[in-house]
Amino acid sequence: MRCVIARFPFDLTKSGVLESMKGVKPEPVTSDCVIIGRRHYPAKQVGQVITRQDPRDFSAGEVLRAMAQLGFTCRTSPVAAPAPAASPYQRAYEMLGTPLSV
Repeated sequence: MRCVIARFPFDLTKSGVLESMKGVKPEPVTSDCVIIGRRHYPAKQVGQVITRQDPRDFSAGEVLRAMAQLGFTCRTSPVAAPAPAASPYQRAYEMLGTPLSV
């Protein structure tokens, strides 16, 4: 299958990706990942191994799209919602705690 990653065309196959990733130790996953076999690899690591390019040259989205087209399971990291800012009164109430029963 022809995939374009970092403006370069690559002819990738599922068996070729499996062979390329054989023996590669996965780095810790902190964001988007690709499941290859029973291992979870960061998308950037997979892209670096299969394209032999610097990970700064391509996005994780390009790798995820290509791997999904080849039939691999891809997971994106959920975007964390920012915590609501507490007002000064709420912070003071939380610092005081609950009243003691006498």
